Amino acid sequence: MPKTHYPVDAALVMRELSRADRHLAKLIRKIGSFPTKRQKPQPPFASLLQSIVYQQLAGKAAATIFGRVKALGASGFPTPEEILLLDKSKLRGAGLSRQKIAAVKDLAAKTLDGTVPSLRKLRRMSEEEIHERLVQVRGIGEWSVQMFLMFRLGRPDVLPIHDLGIRKGFQRVYGHDDVPKPQFILEHGERWRPYRSIASWYLWRAVDEKRAKPKPKTPAKQRRKIGVKKIFTAR
Repeated sequence: MPKTHYPVDAALVMRELSRADRHLAKLIRKIGSFPTKRQKPQPPFASLLQSIVYQQLAGKAAATIFGRVKALGASGFPTPEEILLLDKSKLRGAGLSRQKIAAVKDLAAKTLDGTVPSLRKLRRMSEEEIHERLVQVRGIGEWSVQMFLMFRLGRPDVLPIHDLGIRKGFQRVYGHDDVPKPQFILEHGERWRPYRSIASWYLWRAVDEKRAKPKPKTPAKQRRKIGVKKIFTAR
């Protein structure tokens, strides 16, 4: 079996998903294989700290703030003990909001008291047990836990039905006029088991592909007409 981010055979998974869902099969043929490089192990504290910092921020801004937070650690990344000892003004100076400061300090405390298990323990726990533990941390909700399961623990059967990218990807792949409800995706996704994480990856790629598509150029004369129309139809 080739090494993959998920403990699966990539070729087998693509065949199984394609056999189970003809619409997804078309996308798989177009996109090709999902990532097969094994992720470097990372302590749960580091992963969840990054998740909290990145919440509700654009990628570049989040990366800048996270870089400042990391620099607060004596060894290039703060330990839970260092986070607890840091004055709030320093975290605020790094760019964290009041809510995120409370969240990262709570994460540090719950890492030290064992609420957030070690990576070794997490790998032996069920997804339900992991969810129950991690949502006790301030600022960590269902979506954050799902991303952690998928991208840090490599769990192959996670379906984040409330993620807007998943819903928009589903809309595009299956030709829906409106963004589908989470429950509809959950029911449809039963056919993707036990590889719903990989199916989700393809739905995200469908959204990326749409964004990357170059828009056809509009002739100058037509652009002027569109501009005038917008002015008179604006409300």
